[in-house]
Amino acid sequence: MTSPMIVSRDEWLRARKDLLAREKQHTREKDALAEARRRMPWVRVEAEYRFDTPNGVRSLADLFGGRSQLIVYHFMFGADWDNPCKSCSFWADSYNGLAPHLEARDIAFVAISSAPLSRLLPFKDRLGWKFDWVSSQGSSFNHDFDVGFGADRPPERGRSYNFGTMADAPMDEMHGTSVFARGEDGSVYHTYSMYGRGLDATNAAYAYIDLTPRGRNEPAGGNPMAWLQYHDAY
Repeated sequence: MTSPMIVSRDEWLRARKDLLAREKQHTREKDALAEARRRMPWVRVEAEYRFDTPNGVRSLADLFGGRSQLIVYHFMFGADWDNPCKSCSFWADSYNGLAPHLEARDIAFVAISSAPLSRLLPFKDRLGWKFDWVSSQGSSFNHDFDVGFGADRPPERGRSYNFGTMADAPMDEMHGTSVFARGEDGSVYHTYSMYGRGLDATNAAYAYIDLTPRGRNEPAGGNPMAWLQYHDAY
């Protein structure tokens, strides 16, 4: 961190008000983006996906739990991985307590990984997570929503990630968030997905870290998140 400028309270207040004007502009732009996101067209989901859940095999429609909207976090935990992604676990620490508030707005939330349920549930218990976490193992769900890049990915799908902004996914699992809606005809529609740095907005810890003088203080090269541990391992 560079040496801070030490000023009087009046000088600080002037600087803070200047920054506040920029923050307000950013908030207005964020609101405009949210409105544009709500106007995105929908695509009907034709595939009959099946997921292993603690309550048996369920379809994508079943994951709505009677609500009309569904948010899916694509949690990186490969079918042959021993442990899940630490970065995804960092994100997941923000999810406890979300469900009642989302459900009040007609939204269901679930994390989906390709690892078998037998590995998801013990890890969920270990970290004290309460959100729904199910397995897509045996389905094409992760491939179809461009977060699965393992050896079983159909070659015609290529390996580009984040809508082609990354030409070759560096891992066999990548993270993302996808949104689905139930139409009046009962069909399931895909309405939105985001990947990569787009997910920063959904990480509560980063939102607070970004308020501090040192900020994220992560290295520019290599893996910037190498500092992360599961929250019970620091």
